[in-house]
Amino acid sequence: MSEIAVPSRLGSIGAMWHAPQGESSRGAVLCVGGFDGGFDGPAEGIYGDLADALPEQGIGVLRLDFRVKTSPGPIDDGTFDVLAGIEWLSKQEVGRVALIGHSYGGAIVVRAAFRSEVVAGICALSTQTMGIEPDEVRSLAPCPLLLIHGGADWRLPPRLSEWVYSLAGEGRELHILEGATHSLRQRRDDLWVLLLDWVDRVLPPLP
Repeated sequence: MSEIAVPSRLGSIGAMWHAPQGESSRGAVLCVGGFDGGFDGPAEGIYGDLADALPEQGIGVLRLDFRVKTSPGPIDDGTFDVLAGIEWLSKQEVGRVALIGHSYGGAIVVRAAFRSEVVAGICALSTQTMGIEPDEVRSLAPCPLLLIHGGADWRLPPRLSEWVYSLAGEGRELHILEGATHSLRQRRDDLWVLLLDWVDRVLPPLP
């Protein structure tokens, strides 16, 4: 693991890079949190656990921190940061990128996927809908889109993920985790299994 600064024309973006192990890389997962940024992610730091588990399977993990941390999160700035992270990964010769975002970050990864040709899959956790354009969601198909939301999320209710799901086409998948709040920590084990299975499918071993 190495703490790095992803360069961009708007300033450097803090990140943690966990390079894939082995001779052949399957790609990388780029993770972002909510409007307050950070590297850990929801469910008591599940991004850190992904960073521990995935590199030994040949999958790198880039945990990206947003430059601007305000509420509500700035849509254009967040999208810019994720696209800069994707560009940085491309310069590391990563050919396929899966995006995972929580809350505000969920909307950001959907937007970034629409604007990038190397995204192999999008996962939005407890996503907000501000910043998500219906036509952009429709155009993502057949790129896999995984939506996971807590059934007891009072901050951003599960109907928001249901709305995104209703717009999506081929490749869409929705899981409502009953009893889980916005952080999804109450169903962490189920979230872990869903994420590992999804990453394995969207970033399969190269032939």
